[in-house]
Parts: sequence; structure tokens; C-alpha cells
Amino acid sequence: MLQTTDLEKLQDSLGHRFQNLDLLLRALVHRSFAYENQGQPSDNETLEFLGDSVLGLAISHLLLDFFPNYDEGELSRLRSSIVNERELAQIASTLNLGDFLLLGKGEELSGGRQKPSLLADALEAVLAAVYLDGGLDCALRLVRTIFGDYLEHKEEEYLLKILDKDYKTQLQEITQAKLKLTPIYCLEEERGPDHDKTFFMRVEIGDKVLACGWGKSKKEAQQEAARQAIARIEEDCGMLESDEP
Repeated sequence: MLQTTDLEKLQDSLGHRFQNLDLLLRALVHRSFAYENQGQPSDNETLEFLGDSVLGLAISHLLLDFFPNYDEGELSRLRSSIVNERELAQIASTLNLGDFLLLGKGEELSGGRQKPSLLADALEAVLAAVYLDGGLDCALRLVRTIFGDYLEHKEEEYLLKILDKDYKTQLQEITQAKLKLTPIYCLEEERGPDHDKTFFMRVEIGDKVLACGWGKSKKEAQQEAARQAIARIEEDCGMLESDEP
């Protein structure tokens, strides 16, 4: 169980002093711990649900301040590039959030403290806890602190690359130019419970499977499949040549 000193350290990192410390504690409880310790605080899944929405709103505010001249489409793509499991997990790691998680024995042994999915979920849950404890202004302040530093350290060239990372659009332009065909995305498989699914998608052109990809949503899986397809096409220049004589 976490000690008061542990929670003090985390609050220092967050820059927020909780009036209701139970909210912060609950944000750190993984379902595996709650299952093994009946009567302990509830797990953080409902806070994660709320935190996802709070984060989307807060990031939108932040991006408008950082990039006032960008249009809606550019801002949306920047937000998507930040609010995803990989980036959220990296930011959670800068806060050493994994050190504070309450995990079941099995999850602990399987390296749960370093799992990107757990770190990203915990970060959203903590943000929701801050929102419930101090209101929207406190949540916005926290996002500005941790994500503002993140954005300031990204070079402009990197941000421009992000704006060009719509892999589905890029792949469609390639296949249209070479074959006058549009890629088709098919759901290959779903894994996991309803609240934590992983989707596997394949992308096809004609009767040829170009690549497969996975993600926490169908859209993310499609983007990953498109990215993999582009990488394969770049490696094999003849991959999209027509089979017709």
C-alpha cells in the first residue's frame, strides 16, 4: 500500500495539493489490485473514462494557445498525435507514475509498472482526480505544466511531420497514383474485454494484402496498417505493380 510520503512526492510532481487525497489514491488503483484486495478503494477505470474527456478538452485549449494560426484540421491531427497511448505513457514516465501504481501480484510480476497501456490509463485517471478535486482550472493548469514542457521541447520540424502523419491519406494517394485503386481496411480480430479492446486490421488493394496493424481503436489500427503498408512499399518498389500484362 502507498505511504503518505509517496503521495506527497506525487503531489509535488503534479503541482497540485489534493483536498481529497482519496481521489488521488483511487486514480492509482489498477483493477488487478482492487480484485485481490476486496474492500480497498475502487479501481481507476471510471476515472480513466472521465480523464479521457478532460484531457481532450485541456489539450485543445493548450494547442490553441501554442498554435493560434493553425486550422482545425491541423489542430486535430496534433491533438491525436499527443493523446495516444505511446505519447501519454512517455509523459507518465517523466512523472515516474509507474512507481506509484497499486497493482495485483500477477500484474506486478509481468512488468505492469512499465506497460504503456497502464501508464497512459493512470495518467488520464490522475487528471480526472485533479479535475474532481480542484475543478477545470486545476486540470488545465496540470496539462499546461506537463504537456507544455513536452511541446516546447519539440522542434518545429517534428511538429510539421506530425501534421503529415495521416498515413491513410498518404497510402491512398500512392495507390491511386499507381493503380487507380483505393485501399480497403478489414477488421481481422478483436482482443480483450469491452473496456480495453485491441483491434487488428488489414489493408488490401485489389486482391493483395498490403499489411496489418493494431491499435486501441479501429481508427488507430487502420492508421498503423497504413503506416506498415507505406513502409513495405518503400522497401519493395515493385510491390504495387499491376499483375496484368
